[in-house]
Amino acid sequence: MPRKIVTRKSAIHGNGVFAAVAIAKGERIIEYKGRLRSHEEVDADDSGDIESGHTFLFTLNEDWVIDANFEGNAARWINHGCAPNCEAVLVEDEDNPKRSKVFIEAIRAILPGEELTYDYGITLAVRHSPRLKKIWACRCGAKTCTGTMLKPKR
Repeated sequence: MPRKIVTRKSAIHGNGVFAAVAIAKGERIIEYKGRLRSHEEVDADDSGDIESGHTFLFTLNEDWVIDANFEGNAARWINHGCAPNCEAVLVEDEDNPKRSKVFIEAIRAILPGEELTYDYGITLAVRHSPRLKKIWACRCGAKTCTGTMLKPKR
């Protein structure tokens, strides 16, 4: 069976993930994997440094985070996009929240060679200053690009 995706340099940012074959709308592409850590553990080190503009963290719930800095797979290289072709889907385990999972799924048909993107949906507890917006700049190139990966506070 041919691989669905390949990782290589991206015009958006650093590394990226690209479709190796056509991917259908609704297709589950990859699970986002990494070490399961508590928010307190992540906050205690530099994995969650908001000053870096770079993250391999995926919040599962109010208690747990997937930290792809450790034991991460290719999903960690999928870049943010303001007009994404994928979405992150949380599959919750009600009995044991530590066993919840995140999958990346196509929200439209994706052609071979096309870079996969999803909206990171990053919200920060601190004020979104011009400096932070610059640190978290988006370079997706979409016509609807907001210029930042940060979501407006509600």
